[in-house]
Amino acid sequence: MLGRNGTGKSTLMKILFGTLSADRKFIRIDGKVYNQPYKSINEICYLPQDSFLPKDLTVKKTIELYLGKNRVDDFLDDSILSKLNTNKISILSGGELRYLEIKLLLHTDCKFLLLDEPFNGVSPILVGEIKNLILKASESKGIILTDHDYRNVLAVANQFCMIYDGGIKRINDKQEFVRWGYIPESKID
Repeated sequence: MLGRNGTGKSTLMKILFGTLSADRKFIRIDGKVYNQPYKSINEICYLPQDSFLPKDLTVKKTIELYLGKNRVDDFLDDSILSKLNTNKISILSGGELRYLEIKLLLHTDCKFLLLDEPFNGVSPILVGEIKNLILKASESKGIILTDHDYRNVLAVANQFCMIYDGGIKRINDKQEFVRWGYIPESKID
C-alpha cells in the first residue's frame, strides 16, 4: 500500500488492527467479523512505526516472551541476531531493533501482518534481510505493508494499491503509479 505523506496509510493500518476508532469499521476473516482484531489470538499482528519492545529486556528474553523458550535457539540462528542475544533492547541500533521487531512478528502464529514502514531507518544490508523474511513469511501469511521506500515495497509485494484522495485505488500495473503522480517516470523499473 503506497501513498503520499499524510494520505492516511498509518491511520488505515491502525483502523485495520482495531486500535483506532472509525465509524462502522470491521474486518472480515474467513467469514468472521472482527471489530477489535488486536484482541483476537493469532489473527493479526501489527508493526507500528515506533518501537514496541520493552527497552530493559535482553534480546534473548524478548524472544522468549514473544515466541516461547523452545523457539529461541532457532530464532537466534541468524547472522545478525546471534551476536546481539545478550544485549538489552535499549542499546540496539535503530536498524537492529527494526529487524528484530519484524522478524519477531513474522515468526508469530498470526495469520495476517500489518507492517507500517518496515524499511524506515534500516541499512541496505538489513533491508535485504528484511525483504527475504517478508517473502518467506508471505508464503503462509497475509501481509499488508506500507513504506515510502517504494522500490522495496514493489520488490516484495504481489498486489498493489495506493491511497489517493481519501480512497484506495487498486494498481494493476506499476505504470499506474506514474499516471497517478506517485512515482516519476524515470524511477519505474
